[in-house]
Amino acid sequence: MAVSITPYSGEFRQPVLDLSLRAWEPVFPQTRQAVPGFVYDAFYPDGWRARQLADLAAVLDDEPQNVDVAFVDGQPAGWVCTRLHPEDDMGEIYVLAVDPEHQRSGVGAALTAHSFTRVRAAGLRMMMVETGGDPGHAPARAAYEALGFERWPVARYFRDLNG
Repeated sequence: MAVSITPYSGEFRQPVLDLSLRAWEPVFPQTRQAVPGFVYDAFYPDGWRARQLADLAAVLDDEPQNVDVAFVDGQPAGWVCTRLHPEDDMGEIYVLAVDPEHQRSGVGAALTAHSFTRVRAAGLRMMMVETGGDPGHAPARAAYEALGFERWPVARYFRDLNG
């Protein structure tokens, strides 16, 4: 399977958003089970799809210069948003989404390698990516670790002020 990567263009907007929702479809039910209900409800009052769609559309619309799209057989198969943080000598994979039809086939690895190239070209030293610690994000954690990322332990706490 040949993967080609090209800079984002607005003509890819809807297919990229559609594949993103398909990619996260199996993740969010597990996330909902793993976090306190008040937290999930605060982040996703209209459901995860509405929030994801709005957040991802904002990335595509506000920073298209940071987005690259992977194609397989002429169809969008995934995408990555790479942000540069020169103050930290770091690049960040801000969004990485692969259509479930193409997961575990090298598309994510190709997009990650493309991100690495962008960051190296900017003269930056390291890469960062964040993902959830819940069971739904376990495949993402495994993929990042297989690509050489090392986990930085973070504790994030929430308290319901109405409870």
